[in-house]
Amino acid sequence: MTTNEIAVKQILEDYYRAFSTLDIGAILPYFHEPALFIGPSGVFPVPTSAVLTSVLGSTIEDLRAKGYGRSELTVQNLKVLSATAASATGIAVRYKADGEVLEQVGVTYLLHKTETGWKIAVLVLHDVG
Repeated sequence: MTTNEIAVKQILEDYYRAFSTLDIGAILPYFHEPALFIGPSGVFPVPTSAVLTSVLGSTIEDLRAKGYGRSELTVQNLKVLSATAASATGIAVRYKADGEVLEQVGVTYLLHKTETGWKIAVLVLHDVG
């Protein structure tokens, strides 16, 4: 693995640890401003951390109500596209506090390297496969 591939993989692992806390303040630093979310219900521009807080807030409350415990990402494909762009595709698994699988979803991340490191610029939720 190249230095950038290792860095991208580490950022995603760190992001999943932060997300598992369900603490918005811990999650925000992993996203680029602006960002873009693409999922089954459409395309959502996320221009600021305030908008991201709003978007994630409802997701976090939903997860808490379902007994969420933690998330894991299995990266299936990671590619550094340039000195400042990378993509990673994998399967995100969310677990309940008791360890039971809550849900799994395919995810693709497009990351941009900033002066402070790699940030998630685009998040795509899709079918596993």
